Amino acid sequence: MEKSKYIAAGYISDANLAEITREDLEKLTHLNIAFGHVRGDEIVTEHLKHKERLWEIKREHPDLTLLLSVGGWSAGGFSEAASTEAGRARMAASSVRVLNNLPFDGIDLDWEYPCYGEAGIASSPDDKTNFTLLLKAMREALDRKGGEDGRHYLLTIAAGADQYYVDGTEMDQVQQYLDFVQLMTYDMRGGFQILTGHHTNLYTPTGDLFRISTDASVNLFVRAGVPKEKIVIGAAFYSRIWQQVPDRSSGLHQMAGSTGGYGPDFTALASDYIDKNGYVRHWDNEAKSPYLYNGSSFISYDDEESLLHKCSYVKESGLAGIMFWEYGCDRTHRLLDAIYRGLNERA
Repeated sequence: MEKSKYIAAGYISDANLAEITREDLEKLTHLNIAFGHVRGDEIVTEHLKHKERLWEIKREHPDLTLLLSVGGWSAGGFSEAASTEAGRARMAASSVRVLNNLPFDGIDLDWEYPCYGEAGIASSPDDKTNFTLLLKAMREALDRKGGEDGRHYLLTIAAGADQYYVDGTEMDQVQQYLDFVQLMTYDMRGGFQILTGHHTNLYTPTGDLFRISTDASVNLFVRAGVPKEKIVIGAAFYSRIWQQVPDRSSGLHQMAGSTGGYGPDFTALASDYIDKNGYVRHWDNEAKSPYLYNGSSFISYDDEESLLHKCSYVKESGLAGIMFWEYGCDRTHRLLDAIYRGLNERA
């Protein structure tokens, strides 16, 4: 199975490692294992339960790049580690230790988010510059190890998609230490908003007050100094759902009776929601995104059609590729197949 020149990266929780198929592994270029944690200024992996599966995957798929993703929503320890030179050195040394002990090809840092404490983690205005210094220390440590081993180890980040993330970081400096930046172009609305809309849309449609989209995010990061060839956009294998939505415009851009909480994953959407049980699938051709509405509940998600548009956008815009959260959310295997087809289709 030939792989494209584009990055096709998937996040997978440690709990789902046992079930990833050989066929799906062949469709990926990168696999991000979620999550390592930061404890006492060091990256720890003792809690991961499927380390033996990592070795199997690396043996059977030597060309697949395995990254340990460190952090995630509500995972702290970053601000504290980054705040001192000694803490940054410990974090960098621990990243090398991870690569010595497990078959990873690099580290993916998922600090959500520098300068922000909304996830219940420590934060400081100093995070903005300390984040840069932390990545610099990690890059130098990985390069030293790479020099000894005669190879290159990757350092990447998962980045929030909107203005707040750019404001809390120095992306023009940060990017020089990174192999690529994975934009979390999902959850772009939902948990904080009662206005319905797309959470992982490619473009901003008419009537959308929030104006965020994958395209807007890409342009934001390019303006902030990230080369477009280092940008990986995100796809969602799960949905966001709003309740008590007025029956106007098929529920789109309406003030709901709830915020947009996490909805069904794609496995459930395919079996019980898409044009089933009163839910009708609609297509927003401006946003290049599907949505479901049943007269009172509105669901935003990605499907094969929206993913093919995202893949075309990657190629037309000269971006690095596409990633998704999370493998276990699609047991139909349809979405990864769409990404694989979209990135490998000849223009």
